Amino acid sequence: MEQKEFLDIILPVKDKLFRLARRILVSTDEAEDAVQEVFLKLWKGKDNMEKYKNPEAFAMTMTKNYCLDRLKSKQASNLKIVHNNFHHTDNIERTIEGNEGVEMVLKLMETLPEKQRMIMQLRDVEQFEYTEISEMLEINETAIRVGLSRARKTIREQLIKQYNYGIS
Repeated sequence: MEQKEFLDIILPVKDKLFRLARRILVSTDEAEDAVQEVFLKLWKGKDNMEKYKNPEAFAMTMTKNYCLDRLKSKQASNLKIVHNNFHHTDNIERTIEGNEGVEMVLKLMETLPEKQRMIMQLRDVEQFEYTEISEMLEINETAIRVGLSRARKTIREQLIKQYNYGIS
């Protein structure tokens, strides 16, 4: 496989890989490093790329696994302590209610259990099909539907609680 073919296949999924890595690792810098590392591994195995039915799903799976391994490593304690990549700026766009709602949902997603968070990210944010998510996470589709349902229910309940200011 030539460089151009490789780039044609992999570059379009770069943003999806980054968003998944960012969701798992929280840190923007760590997510960028993870994507770069995955790209390097994919380039080294470029000759085997044609064997995969869905190179995008393979790349997503590699990213997920790399990020989870990264969290399990000894350096993971540093990842959970440093959250300096959230910039608090006073700009008018941030005050728009729609943006605040999306931001709130993304913050609430961080409170979900890991599997539910990944399923919701892949299905609702990245728009993957259940079969693709099943292959990536190595979970059957029924478990994915149940996990997604539970994640959405949790997010919905927390949003209602926040919008009602604790009054139920």
